[in-house]
This record gives sequence, structure tokens and C-alpha cells, in this order.
Amino acid sequence: MKRFIATTLAVVLMAGSIFAAEVKSGLQAGADIGAFYVTKVAGADNDGVKTKANLCYRCKNGKRPQVMVFTRSNDAQVVNLIDQLDAAIAKNESKQLRAFVNVLGDSRGAANKGVKALATASKAKNVPFVLPNEYENGPDNYQLNPEAEVTILVCNNHKVFASHAVASAKELDVKKILESVTSSLK
Repeated sequence: MKRFIATTLAVVLMAGSIFAAEVKSGLQAGADIGAFYVTKVAGADNDGVKTKANLCYRCKNGKRPQVMVFTRSNDAQVVNLIDQLDAAIAKNESKQLRAFVNVLGDSRGAANKGVKALATASKAKNVPFVLPNEYENGPDNYQLNPEAEVTILVCNNHKVFASHAVASAKELDVKKILESVTSSLK
């Protein structure tokens, strides 16, 4: 009986942690991606955009495949994701894959510190790190859930191909996200 109770409790706890990580955030597959403005803080030195420039990276990337990362965390999993996206950009140069990282925060100062910390922690060369004009929760038209610590939109042809979101950055499934990126390039 003790073994049954222990096993049942373990299954319940495991299920709870799995479901706790699932969060719906951001535009979903098939949705059009709209314009929104950001300030470039760091990264992608060769993309033709100077730091402190305010622009629409979604617009700059046009219909090219692109990955938009919206994060409130600079956890190691987020850094790993960015570094993996950077490698995917280099590997898929002929397909013109792009990515940019939007750091969100309760205040402009906190978000700006977060952008700089994340850019410093990452080894990415091809990924710009930006502060969205709507820094608290990202662009209104993107429907980001404030309960999501990280939201990733994989896009192509101005449409969302796949959407990934987690309540905690530690729950990021980098492999699954990269599989979505690869599928979007076909």
C-alpha cells in the first residue's frame, strides 16, 4: 500500500510539473506577424543596424524566415537557445534565416540591464539583442502572456509557423524549438 501511494504521488507531482510548464503565449501558427519597434542594444554587429537605433526588425527581416525570442530571463537555457539559433543562422545562410531577442521587464531600466546581461552571456554573433518599445509585455498585437517567462515565435512569410512558450526558462525544450526552425525552412 505504501508503494502504491508513493508511486501515485510521484506520478501526480510529475504530471503537475509537466503541465505547469505549458503556457499559451504569443501569436499561434498561421497568424500574421505585425510590425513593432525595438531599440537595438547589442549583437549582430554586421547586420547594418547601429546600437541605439529604433526600428522594426520584423520589417527589416521582411518575408525571410525568422525567430523572435521574447524573454524575461537570462537563464542558461535561454543563453543555450540563443547560441543554438546563432549556429542555425550560420548554417542556413543560403535560406536567410534571421533571429532577434527581445528582453522584457517591469521597467525600462530593468529590461535594458537584462538585454545587456543576456548579450554578454551569449556567444551569438548573428543575433541582435533588443529592447521593445513596449518593454513590459512586448507588442500588444503579439498577445504575449505575462505568465510566460519565455515565448518563441518561429515565422516565415510574415506568418507564425510555430509558437513555443514556457512559464519557466528552465523548462525550455531547445531541441523541439530548433526542430520547428528546421521545419519552417522547408
